[in-house]
Amino acid sequence: MKKIIFTLALTALVGGATLSSCQSSATKVKNAEASLQKADSNVVVAKANLDATRLDTTRQDSIAEYQAFKAEYQAFKKTSEERISANEKSIADFKAKMAKDKKEYKAKYEKQLAAFEQKNNDLKMKLENYKDEGQLKWMTFKNEFNHNMDELGKALKNFTVK
Repeated sequence: MKKIIFTLALTALVGGATLSSCQSSATKVKNAEASLQKADSNVVVAKANLDATRLDTTRQDSIAEYQAFKAEYQAFKKTSEERISANEKSIADFKAKMAKDKKEYKAKYEKQLAAFEQKNNDLKMKLENYKDEGQLKWMTFKNEFNHNMDELGKALKNFTVK
């Protein structure tokens, strides 16, 4: 009899534990919804972090590009200013030579030298007034400026005072 009571008590205990540990379907649904909401909020936070990282990377790339442009522009400006100075020196040398020439040649040479001097001054102003307007406009400006500087340099080189 003791065995039967003991077996019955043990069965009741195991059955009670099993029943109390089981959840109702409503509780399971609530728990699943809470887990889903938590997962959704984690996804939103992860997307926000990803967007912030992308924005920061884009910003850093833009800063690096701008710094590279500034360095290139400063080097270009320095070289161009040296070329403009060399042109000014050549024009001054021609003017000094011209002071010794005959009057018949002076008018012709003065006119040409004035044109060279004006072109040189225009290039100088163009360089000083350049504003950053993007990569394409920078390349166009640089190519056009170099072409004009080369043309003026050739003209001065080919210019002779008799």
